[in-house]
Amino acid sequence: MPRKKKQLSFAERVEKLYSSGLPRNKPPVGSIDNLVSIEQRIQEILGIINKKHNQLRMTFFVMYDIENNKVRNQVVKYLLQRGCMRIQKSIFLADLAHEIYTQINDDLAAVQACYENNDSIIVCPISVDYLRALRIIGKNVDVDIVLKNRNTLFF
Repeated sequence: MPRKKKQLSFAERVEKLYSSGLPRNKPPVGSIDNLVSIEQRIQEILGIINKKHNQLRMTFFVMYDIENNKVRNQVVKYLLQRGCMRIQKSIFLADLAHEIYTQINDDLAAVQACYENNDSIIVCPISVDYLRALRIIGKNVDVDIVLKNRNTLFF
């Protein structure tokens, strides 16, 4: 009778990958080329802003500075699989069930603790009201027009 393989946690998988020393042939997941256009990212942010929210959901940013490519690529894949939206190379935004938020927070803390590093991972809850006040600078995108926040003064 075949033995059942023990299901490894996300942190255990990252630790095994980190310690394996095997070269990766795949292009890095963290490549900036994998980002969708700024306009598409803004539309996804607007979807979160305009969605009716309830107490059981959590809107939050995940930001990281991870030196090791293998670990960083695994974290990127994990966040995407869990439903986080990449808004910049090392910044993700999510609006997920509170249980998933807690699991992501716990898993990332376990990854951080599983090997010696100088990395940092920030999981920052944010209210939708603060998200509505978001301003994007650059790339010729006028977020005020997209968000319909432009005020017109008549004299």
